[in-house]
Amino acid sequence: MTMSRTVTMKGNPLDLEGPELKVGDAAPVALLRKDLANDFDLSEASGKLRVYSVVPSLDTGICAAQTKRFNEEAAKLGDIQFYTISMDLPVAMSRFCGAEGIDAKNMMMLSDHKLAEFGAKYGVLVPSMRILQRAIFIAGKDDKIEYVEYVPEIASHPDYDAVLSALKSLA
Repeated sequence: MTMSRTVTMKGNPLDLEGPELKVGDAAPVALLRKDLANDFDLSEASGKLRVYSVVPSLDTGICAAQTKRFNEEAAKLGDIQFYTISMDLPVAMSRFCGAEGIDAKNMMMLSDHKLAEFGAKYGVLVPSMRILQRAIFIAGKDDKIEYVEYVPEIASHPDYDAVLSALKSLA
């Protein structure tokens, strides 16, 4: 039996769905949306070093800051694939990228809105609000989880320095 897991939002506990992934686990594949008409299967990223930056919604300050920070870092780090994943609709993600100057060459925006498959497989789905818990996953070229951070409070930032340090050691 799977243990119940929670995350907090401004101190209030919210139940999570899915497993708690650990370093060494296989990186699950999931089907997400690139835009309203096109899907992206995470298996397409297989064999590449990649970062999944998971945010509840780009329409919040911390999520926007997290996305902008990793977009800037992606431009410096070269051959590492960066993905921002949220439950936002693809059109909202596209609007955000245009308004904030997010470069699609550096970071692909993916929506889990349609199936919530990523959220369930990575253990970040908050079913009561249909949002994702803030989290960072690094998957290695061998398709194993190399780094994981489940941010325990949705309204908090991830540990950017720890993520970047892990990336530099893997690159």
